[in-house]
Parts: sequence; structure tokens; C-alpha cells
Amino acid sequence: MKRIGKKVAIGLLAAILAVGAFTGCGREKNTKDIIKIGSKDFSENVILAEIYALALENEGYDVERVFNVASSAVHTAIVNKEVDLYPEYTGTGLLSVLNLPLETDPQTVYDIVKKEYKEQFDIDWLNYAAANDSQGLVITKKAADEYGIKTISDLQKHATELRFASQGEFDEREDGIPALEKAYGSFEWKSSKVYETGLLFEILKKDEADVAPVYTTAGQLVQSEFQILEDDKYVWPPYNIAPVVRGEVLEAHPDIADILNKVNEKIDTETIVKLNAKVDVDKEEYEEVAKEFYDSIKE
Repeated sequence: MKRIGKKVAIGLLAAILAVGAFTGCGREKNTKDIIKIGSKDFSENVILAEIYALALENEGYDVERVFNVASSAVHTAIVNKEVDLYPEYTGTGLLSVLNLPLETDPQTVYDIVKKEYKEQFDIDWLNYAAANDSQGLVITKKAADEYGIKTISDLQKHATELRFASQGEFDEREDGIPALEKAYGSFEWKSSKVYETGLLFEILKKDEADVAPVYTTAGQLVQSEFQILEDDKYVWPPYNIAPVVRGEVLEAHPDIADILNKVNEKIDTETIVKLNAKVDVDKEEYEEVAKEFYDSIKE
């Protein structure tokens, strides 16, 4: 084999370095960069997880989607490193995971879960969104207008004139009617019947009831005939949306925080209600809904 001249060798070395520099531009796509994003098993959480996935992919990450994990199991999944991050709710972290006393101030709840998750699980909470998926009471616009009802205090005063549609559990659960009556006084409904959770909005729409327990980001709330009542005595804790990320993943990829925090800045309660409505009411595919939203906010 002929010996390579010094100048030729230098030239080859420069060429190799140049190719290496070129191929090294941007994020390398390899297994070390695959981020496993989880979600709970309901539309809103899947939509949020898909938006997070799109945001990370837009910044060069490979993403593995581990969606529709049972809500009761998703925390265990992140602790066991089966997922790297997922959308969580501050109130869920406080009450269901940490089993700590009720707090109603959003920043206080966030500060507690952020500190305790880091200390107990080495899991980081990124910034929380304005969107609040809390417990709530919905009333038909017709009944609200007839009796001048805007708050749960107003509702309590007119309970004897209103028909309540429950799903049963709400009547007994500690954070349901018992919590409301402790703060607002007794609710002596004109009538109270139990229905399946998925039928509550339909029951209201058919004028078979006036009031029902719902979540404050339910897609059906986009319809003008329904109105969420203000919890003016702050019975229910906030359930603000935020990504939770395994500490070692965030340490290895600190830019994840900036990427997802920018997304969360764009998600308020009205926004998530509209996204949920597209999937749960209009029956659009969650992937399309998430992509349309992300395309509208990405820089």
C-alpha cells in the first residue's frame, strides 16, 4: 500500500472532521435521546401528552408514546422508569399521590408537590398551566338565568327549586356533597336521581335535570346551554396541568423544561375545553387535534 503524503493525510483528516461536524449538527437521533412520554387513560391527558410529544419532536427528540396508562398506575410507571414524563395535575399530586392535607391556593399546592416529588421520587414538576381540571358543578343556562345563579352559594339558596343529577359517588365522596354542605350548608334538592357519568350532560340537555357534577374542562362545556358555577368558598383544590419529568432525564436533557414550559404557557382552561370538545363531542382524532393546536403555537 502506498504511503499517504503528509499534505494528503492532513487534507483527509480535515475532510473527516468537516463531515463529523456536519453530521453532528442538531440533536443526534439515537436510543439515548428517545423520550418515553406517558398519558393517563382519558382524552384530555392523551391530547396533552401528544402535544408534548410533538413539541419535543420539533426540537429533534425521538419520542416513544406510552399512552392510555390507567390513572391509578401512571405514577408507578414513572417511578419505575417505564415512562420519562407525562401530564399530571397539581391536586392529584397533593391528595392522591402524596396524601397530604387539602390546600386551595394554586401556587401553594404547586410549591408543595414540586418539593415533595423531588425529595421523595426525584421527579421534577415543570411550570403549571393556567388550565384547571377541577371538580365542578354545571347548571343549565336556562335555570341559571331563571334564578340568577352564578356561584355555588347562589345554588345552595335555590336548591329546593332545582333537580340534581348525580352519578352516585358524588353524594357520598368526601370531596363531593359532604364537602359542599360543610362549606355552603345543606342542599335540599327538589329531586335527586343517579345516572351514569357519561349521561349527565345528555340528561341536562333533555331538561330532565338542572344541575350535575362535572369536571371543569369537560368538552361539553363549550356548548352555550351549560354554565360552570363559581366555587366561591374554595371547597375544591386546584388541578393545574403540568408535565412531571424524571430527574435524571431532565438532568441529561435540561432543554426539555424550556420546550414544555413554552407549551404550557398557551394552555388555559378555555383552551383545553375546546380541545376536549373536538375529541369528545366532535369525535375528531386526538392526533389531529393535538397537531392543529401545536402548529398554531409553535415558533
